[in-house]
Amino acid sequence: MSNKFQLRAATSADARLIAEFNQAMALETEGRNLDLAIIQAGVLEVLSQPRRGFYLLAEHAGAVQGGLMVTFEWSDWRNADFWWIQSVYVRPQARRQGVFAALYREIECRARTAGACGLRLYVENTNSAAMRTYARLGMRDAHYRVMEHSFE
Repeated sequence: MSNKFQLRAATSADARLIAEFNQAMALETEGRNLDLAIIQAGVLEVLSQPRRGFYLLAEHAGAVQGGLMVTFEWSDWRNADFWWIQSVYVRPQARRQGVFAALYREIECRARTAGACGLRLYVENTNSAAMRTYARLGMRDAHYRVMEHSFE
């Protein structure tokens, strides 16, 4: 596969595929089996309300090879938004071929143009391969620990 990808915004026609990507990512990274119908409803919610975020997809030879979601977090300290990269997934056969790098560079460019103050993402504590990828793209450990109170 070449390192040339067509990047495009997701549409509602992509909702099921994105939900399937999210389902696969949750199983792979956290061992969690998520309900496809709930995920797809969540994806459609983002697609119908741009204030929640957006999805960017990478295609090669007419097939979506990977994608991610961006959400926004207001920082009063910086008077600007952080763009959070979430729901990152690249098909296993397309990994290590520049899919995520292409998506990341596009998001970085868009965020700078929009006046965002930076990019953030979550990474599993044990996912050293992902951490190396993110570091190669210029990301650093922010020295914060995420705390959560889930209402599931």
